[in-house]
Amino acid sequence: MAQPCPSGRHDEHDVYSASCPCRTLLDLLANKWSALIIGLLDDRGALRFTAVQAALPGVGAKMLTQTLRRLEAASLVTRRIYAEVPPRVEYELTELGRSVSEPLGALRAWAEDNVDHIEALNGNWAV
Repeated sequence: MAQPCPSGRHDEHDVYSASCPCRTLLDLLANKWSALIIGLLDDRGALRFTAVQAALPGVGAKMLTQTLRRLEAASLVTRRIYAEVPPRVEYELTELGRSVSEPLGALRAWAEDNVDHIEALNGNWAV
């Protein structure tokens, strides 16, 4: 499924090629915390760090910080700092981040719809 690179920086985009930068983006998006953060910000809008962490039980502060930084570096999330005392920081999806929310939402919904079926077929498969 290789496609010509519209920017001309690469010969083509092919996620099956080890050298394609698309793999880095796919790795970021296929991460469970990224998929959950994007869905959360799409549902609720701009949120503070503590609100994101409270809505995602099981994510540690370090993992959340790393994931938010990677999403920000990929221009999927913006980080807005308000000049207040104490400073207030909010995270929000960019337009590009909103564009990936729908396919990730479909994946999250598929997981919710099929986990019981998979468990019934395979027992304790998630160990």
